[in-house]
Amino acid sequence: MIDARRQAVLRGIELTVLRRLDGILQGDYRGILPGHGFDKGEARVYLPGDDVRHIDWNVTARTTEPHVRDTIADRELETTLVIDLSGSMSFGTAREEKRDTALAATAAIGFLVARGGNRLGGLVAGGEDVDWMRPRAGRNHLMGLLAKMYSVGRNVGATDLTEVLKTAERLAKRRGFVAVTSDFLDEGPWAPALRGLASHHDVLALEIVDPREMELPDVGTITMSDPETGRRRFVDTSSASFRSAFAEGATKQREDIRRTIRASGADHVRLSTDRDWVADLVRHVTLRRAGRVTGRRP
Repeated sequence: MIDARRQAVLRGIELTVLRRLDGILQGDYRGILPGHGFDKGEARVYLPGDDVRHIDWNVTARTTEPHVRDTIADRELETTLVIDLSGSMSFGTAREEKRDTALAATAAIGFLVARGGNRLGGLVAGGEDVDWMRPRAGRNHLMGLLAKMYSVGRNVGATDLTEVLKTAERLAKRRGFVAVTSDFLDEGPWAPALRGLASHHDVLALEIVDPREMELPDVGTITMSDPETGRRRFVDTSSASFRSAFAEGATKQREDIRRTIRASGADHVRLSTDRDWVADLVRHVTLRRAGRVTGRRP
C-alpha cells in the first residue's frame, strides 16, 4: 500500500509526465527511443548520421556504395529501470535534490512505457540494499516500483554501482531497454559492467548532477562533508585559485564519465537539478530520432 503523501507526490510526477511529454516520446518501440530491434530489416543507402554498426558489408561490396540494414523494432517492450539512490544522490542546491530529479526522470520513462501495455521491471539500489521487482505490466505495478524508490532513505551510504549493473544484466534476461539513473560518482570499475549490460540491451544512462558539484561560490570558509563516507574537510572558497582548481577538476571528472558511458555503447543524457530535465530529455530524444545520437562514440 502507498501512503497518501507518497501517492500525492507520485501522482504529481505522473501528471507532469503526461502533460509535458505525451505525444513526444510515445511510440511502439523496443525502447523509449526508436531504432534498436533485433530482427533484420531492408537494406538502404547509408545517410550521414546513420550508425556505422548497421552497415551491411555484403550489400556494400555488391553495389560499391555504403548501405545500412535497419532493424525492425520489436512491439513487445521489456524495460528495466535501474536507479542508484546512494548517499551522494541526497545532495542538491538548486530546484531540488539529485534524488528528486532522478526519481522524476525515471518515472517519466516508466509511465510512457507502461502506457503501451509493456512489461516493466526495476532495480532499486540504496546503499548496500538492492531490491529487484520482476517485470510486469500495468500502472499499479509501476506505482509500486516508484514507491519503492521514493521510500529509500537519505543517509544510506555508498552503493556499489559495479555490482548493481552486474545484477541488472543477470536479472534482465530478456533483451530490451534499460534506463540507468545515477550520478556515476562511484570510483569502482563500473565501466566493464556497463559495457556488458549495453552489449545485451539498449541502454540509456541518465547522469544526474548539481551545479555546486561543478563550481563553488565565494562564501568564505565552509565545512564540506562526503554524504557517503561522512568525511569532512574545511575549505576556503574565497580563494580564487581553489575555486578554479575545483571547477577544472570537476569538469574533467564529468567529461571522463561522459566518455566512459559513450564508449560502453550506452546513450548518455546529463540532467541537472537547476535545469528543466524534461527539456533536456526531449532534446536527446529528438537528436536520437534524427539519427544524430548513438552509443560507442568518444
